Amino acid sequence: MIEVHAYQDKSVAVLGLGRTGLSAARALAVGGAEVLLWDDNPASRHSPDLAACSVADLLTVDFTDLAALVLSPGIPLTHPEPHPVVRRAHAAGCPVVGDIELFAGAVRQASVVGVTGTNGKSTTTSLIGHILEQCGRKVAVGGNLGTPALDLPMLGADGVYVLELSSFQIDLSPSLVCDVAVLLNLSPDHLDRHGNMAGYIAVKQRLLDQQSGTGAAVIGVDDDASRAIFESQRAKLREQVIPVGVGHAVEGGVYVLDGVLYDKISDGSAAPIDLRGINSLLGAHNWQNASAAVAVVRLLGVSSEQAGAALASFPGLPHRMEMIADIDGVRFVNDSKATNANATARALETFDRIHWIAGGVAKEGGITSLAGYFPHIAHAYLIGEAATAFAGTLGEQVPHTVCGTLERALAAAFERCRHEPGN
Repeated sequence: MIEVHAYQDKSVAVLGLGRTGLSAARALAVGGAEVLLWDDNPASRHSPDLAACSVADLLTVDFTDLAALVLSPGIPLTHPEPHPVVRRAHAAGCPVVGDIELFAGAVRQASVVGVTGTNGKSTTTSLIGHILEQCGRKVAVGGNLGTPALDLPMLGADGVYVLELSSFQIDLSPSLVCDVAVLLNLSPDHLDRHGNMAGYIAVKQRLLDQQSGTGAAVIGVDDDASRAIFESQRAKLREQVIPVGVGHAVEGGVYVLDGVLYDKISDGSAAPIDLRGINSLLGAHNWQNASAAVAVVRLLGVSSEQAGAALASFPGLPHRMEMIADIDGVRFVNDSKATNANATARALETFDRIHWIAGGVAKEGGITSLAGYFPHIAHAYLIGEAATAFAGTLGEQVPHTVCGTLERALAAAFERCRHEPGN
């Protein structure tokens, strides 16, 4: 655990007692703060490992007596409207921060890599950690992915923290300065929490702006919004702003052409790295992840040859283009973490003939943007509350069956693959 001593002998409120909120409460309590806990769900207000903290209704406490409100990232800060407790804190002039802000104040020696973007954050974060670990570096991986940042071990000057950072976390971390900040890509997501696309982009860019030109930045240049941010950062004459891309060469950066990665960061003499045989890095989206990870570790002193060797042993992440099984010649791929159309497109473009199980809860816009990938879908099996809407979008373009549940969809898909010619 990383202990937070900045609020020793002061009163701090924690709103939201999920994994992140509990982590922050523990770190504050160990650091000597008086911690007041609250959650809108009564069942979440008591935890046996938080005996040193007090439960207090934050809708009634006097915020002028509090040093800070620590807000869990799932709770609205600004949009669609601030949580009532946030309004009370702002009215009293009480700072509203998140667990990453507490982390930033507590960690002084180790290097920090922050990874953000709409898609690919978890894989890129894990891949950076994997390469560094394979190269013998002291590394701790967490944040929005897996272990909350404050539950990570305290590292010394030779250590590296690799943190996945959501837009919500960046919004609550005004003093976080990363040694290496990574922006992978930008597409519409969480617009209800940021007001519009401009608000969403502005929060993501803040991770780079907070470096004040002192740290390195790795930026994907495959979409217009990210490329514009790259150009603006480069125009500030920052010494280390590294572009990464897929399908086109990028001067002074890292890119992938036809599954082969080229590292042109230094003198451009590094041997190409063939990604095509690495099952955990299939598809153009994973090639962008690999490009960003190689760029980051190169900035941290890892050679291109070391990075290439480590890529080959990357096991991948659960639920992200995860190869589950091959039964009777039918390959099962779990990509259930693809929760928006843009992420789904990355998977659909990777394979030529897909039996696609889709549904659940649809995000704004549904799957209309995926029409260009419909020829890749041999048959769709629709589940959950989005099934009817998805069926309407697929129409006559894609054969589909409304199955309702995942179990029925799996059975139907496997049966059709086994017995229909060409499937």
